[in-house]
Amino acid sequence: MATKTAILNVRTDAATKREAQRVFKRMGFDLSTGVNMYLYRVAQDKAMPFTPRTVNGFTPEYEARILRETEYAEKHGKSYTADEIMKKFFR
Repeated sequence: MATKTAILNVRTDAATKREAQRVFKRMGFDLSTGVNMYLYRVAQDKAMPFTPRTVNGFTPEYEARILRETEYAEKHGKSYTADEIMKKFFR
């Protein structure tokens, strides 16, 4: 039985598209195949195949926790040194 195909239009910035094309080309794929592999994996796993990270490298939940704790500390007059923050959050 033949598989029906569908057209998918995706908007992204030109630089991201070019870089993705370069990466897929090095892997021996074109952009369409790379996007299809991603979509297939999402459909198969019912989840994203990676953990989304914020620009700071944290999961959104962890970054929100850091921000809440920082706001609480500032509101209640507690200040931390850089060393204290590193010990609390990163070790």
